[in-house]
Amino acid sequence: MNKIIGVKVKRYDSICYFVCEDYRINIGTYVVIETSLGLEMAKVMLIDDKKEKYKEVVKEIVRIANKQDLIKNKENLKKENEARMVFIDKAKKFNLDMKIIDVRYLFDSSKIIFYFTAEGRVDFREFVKDLAAKYKVRIELRQIGVRDETKMLGGIGMCGRGLCCNTILDSFKSVSINMAKEQNISLNPAKISGACGRLMCCLEYENEGYCHMNKKLPRVGDYVKVADGTGVVISVNTLKSLVKVSLNASDFNEEDSKYYDVREYNGKDVKILERRSFEEQIDMKELKKLEDNDGK
Repeated sequence: MNKIIGVKVKRYDSICYFVCEDYRINIGTYVVIETSLGLEMAKVMLIDDKKEKYKEVVKEIVRIANKQDLIKNKENLKKENEARMVFIDKAKKFNLDMKIIDVRYLFDSSKIIFYFTAEGRVDFREFVKDLAAKYKVRIELRQIGVRDETKMLGGIGMCGRGLCCNTILDSFKSVSINMAKEQNISLNPAKISGACGRLMCCLEYENEGYCHMNKKLPRVGDYVKVADGTGVVISVNTLKSLVKVSLNASDFNEEDSKYYDVREYNGKDVKILERRSFEEQIDMKELKKLEDNDGK
């Protein structure tokens, strides 16, 4: 019976799906697959019998890795480490400011891919020729951005767990400053930026839910009417749908923390009279550096 298997070549790669007819396949099994790059060895991450769920499945695996395949893969991993050192030495030789991030040795040794970062565009034509002359195979150099660099290197997030991009995310999604605003998160760059220096990917996870809930609630600074009179909203708890209102106040002032007759109401009992939401005074230049809508 055909099974659908999800595999990864590198830990940071997206899961790719293949068809496998071999009943011996298990999670953790290594298989040889054909990718757009060429032959590669991958590890089985999941197995599913429901083929109709995976429309993108178009290929079968080449074979389950045998003993010789595993030995060859181990040799390739060793070659990758050696190639990393060669890259560093030759970059110094050609006086190129390039930081090597990862090396990918295809299973059949038909190509070597070097992933690197640099401040700007790099003219590495002579550099590639030198590498090709040494290895006698096709050489490919790929310049990547800071998000991809972090995805490949991995690390620990401020939550104490492994970085999402390196563990659970298949692709980057657009993240914006508005997501932090919707979730009432402090717009302090140090608190909303990830290890890559851009906005944290996790800001996107619950954004849809917060947007839905916030549509029914007033914003801080709104002039509202409640059962006890009128006032200004000074805080909102989106998850509990609770709104704090300073009764008889006519305006919101962030610097003035002395609010009188502050009462808490359920969001459904608060009627908005005038939208006058207060916008935090923030350094937009600093925050724009974090915003990454193009996925780079």
